[in-house]
Amino acid sequence: MATSATSKSRTSSFSRNLTAVPLSNMPGLKYGPNGTVFISSGIPDLDKILGGGFALGSLVMVMEDAEAPHHMLLLRNFMSQGLVHKQPLLYASPSKDPKGFLGTLPSPRSCKVDKDKSHDDDPEQEGLRIAWQYKKYFGEHQQTVDNTRDGKHEYCNDFDLRKPLERHFLSGQHIDCVSILHNSDLVALHDRCATFFTQFPRNDGSIASAGRIAIQSFCAPQCEYSNVEWHMLSFIRSLRSMIRSSNAVAVVTFPPSLLLPSVSKRWQHMADTLLSVRAIPDEDKELANLLTGYQDMVGLLNVHKVARFNTQVPVILDATTFSIKLQKRRFLVLECLNQAPIDSASGNSYGTSASCSSSSKTGTHLDF
Repeated sequence: MATSATSKSRTSSFSRNLTAVPLSNMPGLKYGPNGTVFISSGIPDLDKILGGGFALGSLVMVMEDAEAPHHMLLLRNFMSQGLVHKQPLLYASPSKDPKGFLGTLPSPRSCKVDKDKSHDDDPEQEGLRIAWQYKKYFGEHQQTVDNTRDGKHEYCNDFDLRKPLERHFLSGQHIDCVSILHNSDLVALHDRCATFFTQFPRNDGSIASAGRIAIQSFCAPQCEYSNVEWHMLSFIRSLRSMIRSSNAVAVVTFPPSLLLPSVSKRWQHMADTLLSVRAIPDEDKELANLLTGYQDMVGLLNVHKVARFNTQVPVILDATTFSIKLQKRRFLVLECLNQAPIDSASGNSYGTSASCSSSSKTGTHLDF
């Protein structure tokens, strides 16, 4: 009897853990393994790379490039995705008017653009693009898309960088903009973040709402507190501690070139997900010969660390460096780097027809 009672209690406990995070009809959430809940980064390719997006309760840090503001692309898409999903937002910036930055946020791709993208080629091939076994579901899916304005209920949208976010996404939202330009310390920003987190307590029940915090250029030199490195490190530790017990995600960008190497390493260690962006020189002939599609690249994205909760299994990515491209000069795309052929005239690439052991009929000398 004792054995059966023990096994019964273990079974009920195991079942309760599986349902610790029940499914919710709230848009913008994705449930992953080990009870992890994700919100979208606003970039579909980045969500796939990270295994679903940004995990709730995680601190995401982005290392900026001093030569180009590519980190703003990630920050804009992250903020726009939250507003589309009606998720409260706290935005802190070293600018005088942080609310003016909201006017630069991109708008989600419309259904008409999706249709144009899928029918750019020969119209006669339209029927071949849709597998015959899915044709009966196409009408129902199309009706669902048409009834959803601008893809509100999608987990992740493609955002048009040339089209500003519509006003109805900004009206009636819980948006809090903070200027950290003239702050001599970080007490005020800490209190605003603590108040913001109280809206998203992490309980055993369903998730009622998810929040987003976006802090731009945290250690910008125009901020008065930028010289007090210990206060900035203490704020990051406190921010990470508060976000652990809430259903929110914080994205903090900072220029590591303005910090001491030891301080920058500490900041990177505090991040759950660590990314970095880097600009590509306009005329780098060596890099252009090494990579294919170099002319279409605007920068590089490096994934240094991926957040992992409730597990000790590390994440092993197939690639850690990705090219940042603008599809049709509108949509942000991340792609793996592809090595260019050795000889552009013959098209021979590494590992194909050219090798150390193979003999060359033309007698061409291979210079390694």
